[in-house]
Amino acid sequence: MSVFLPCRAVLFDNDGVLVDSKRAGEEAWIEWAHRYGQDPETVLDGMHGRRSRETVALYVPADEVDEAVAVIDGLELETAHTARAIPGAAELVASLPEPARAVVTSATRPLAAARLAAAGVPVPRVIVSAEQVERGKPAPDPYLAAARQLSIPISECAIFEDSENGIRAARAAGVGALVGVSASALGLGCDVVIADLTHARWTGDGLEIAGELERAGAPDHSA
Repeated sequence: MSVFLPCRAVLFDNDGVLVDSKRAGEEAWIEWAHRYGQDPETVLDGMHGRRSRETVALYVPADEVDEAVAVIDGLELETAHTARAIPGAAELVASLPEPARAVVTSATRPLAAARLAAAGVPVPRVIVSAEQVERGKPAPDPYLAAARQLSIPISECAIFEDSENGIRAARAAGVGALVGVSASALGLGCDVVIADLTHARWTGDGLEIAGELERAGAPDHSA
C-alpha cells in the first residue's frame, strides 16, 4: 500500500539522502581531528547534519576558526570523487522539473556539487549551502531560503532528510511533508521513513511512497 504526499516542489538534503559520502566525510574529519589534537570519535559524533564551521567552532579558538574551516573543506573536497549515489536518487531528481527541485546542504556549494557530480546525480540549479545562510540546520533558514528561491511556499514543499538536525530544521520551517531516509530517521517524527529513494516516485503533483519503514512516527515492520 502506497502513501501519497501532495507537493509542488521537493527539497533534498544531500549527504545521506542523495549521495553516500559517509566514509569519505568521516575520513576527512578524522584527519582534521588528529591535526587539531581532538578525539576523532567525539568530533564524528556531533558533526552530522551540521555546518563544518559550527563543528569546528566547538574545538578551536575563535581566531583559528577560519583557518580550521579551510582545512576541513579542503580535506573533504579531496575525497569528493568517492561519493556514490543513494539508490534511486539520480532517477528521482531527474524526474523532477527544474523549478520543483532543490538541494539544501550543510556542506559548501563546491563540495555539494562535486559529490553530486561524482555520484551521477543531476545538480539542481538551486543549491542552498552552508555559506549562503546565517544560521544552518537545525535552524529553518536553509529550507526557507530554498523555498523562496523556487518561489513556492514551504508548506507546499516536501523535504527528504536523514539526520536529526535536518529533520528539526524541516519541521521548524513548516514543511508540508517530511520524508525520512534510512534507519537514522526512524523515531524522529517524519511523516514517512523509507530505506532509500527507490521507494519514492514523482507523479507531477506530489510523491508516491511505497514500502515505508515507518509512517507518521509509528513503526511498521510489515513492509
